[in-house]
Amino acid sequence: MTNTNNTSESQDSQQSSRRTRKPRQSQESRQSQESRKPRPMEVLREARAQLAELTGMNAESVSSFEQTEEGWALEVEVLELERVPDTMSLMASYQVELDSEGQLTGYRRMRRYERGRSDARGSSGR
Repeated sequence: MTNTNNTSESQDSQQSSRRTRKPRQSQESRQSQESRKPRPMEVLREARAQLAELTGMNAESVSSFEQTEEGWALEVEVLELERVPDTMSLMASYQVELDSEGQLTGYRRMRRYERGRSDARGSSGR
């Protein structure tokens, strides 16, 4: 009978040691996920979602994207005013800045234009 008690006690101690190890492993994995830098696609998705939440307008596309010393810089095209026909809708280009973790730190509207108009900037003067 004493062997049975010893066996059950050793099993109990093994189970309790397994239980104490699991939180450590999950804590370590959480720390590695928190310290991991976001991938570019994650940054793009998060930037669009954060801008939409702040402005109430949907981001239609990202026209420029670069990593900076402080984090990330994007230019996002947004539908500001929907009109019929669609080519007359008002669009806006927003400069969006994010920190190194992908959190929006600021944005500003750079220009406004009709969807159907070509961009005058960078044209050959025609």
